[in-house]
Amino acid sequence: MMKLGETFPAFSATTNLGKIENFHEWMGNSWAILFSHPADYTPVCTTELARAAQLAEQFRDRNVQMIALSCDSAESHRGWISDIVAYANSPIITSDGFPFEIIADEDRSLATALGMLDPAEKDSNGMPLTARAVFIIDPKKQLRAHILYPATTGRNFEYVFALMITIEPAPEFSRWFSWNSL
Repeated sequence: MMKLGETFPAFSATTNLGKIENFHEWMGNSWAILFSHPADYTPVCTTELARAAQLAEQFRDRNVQMIALSCDSAESHRGWISDIVAYANSPIITSDGFPFEIIADEDRSLATALGMLDPAEKDSNGMPLTARAVFIIDPKKQLRAHILYPATTGRNFEYVFALMITIEPAPEFSRWFSWNSL
């Protein structure tokens, strides 16, 4: 398991849009949020990613790139995005312009390396699913926050956004404690 302050891996990955050769280069000089979900086409994952898509512009306005991950294929991700878009019900979120990529970690190598698997939850083949992990990485490529929920528990992306605000260099929030007062 990674520790806060450690350099996040410069991994390569396949996504719904193609190939990321080097995660650090993909990030550029921005912050990044990498978050995993257990499986495509499931109700909780669909609602979570729809909410993340609805908040993507607010993250982007703070120089944050978002990227999701599951052990499903890139083809599955591409098909599932239309369900996410339908649930998001927003004119600015479309299948053609979906606001973030989804990593296809079919061999679970990245999920294993980052400690994202939930051994209690398995797919139909008996393989472990990814838990609901969140990694916040700063422009220096250092891990600044890490949250790990079991696969059975949904996340609140407003909380993830609030967490992002509190760890960015923003002195006005240095003593801030009530995330839901945004």
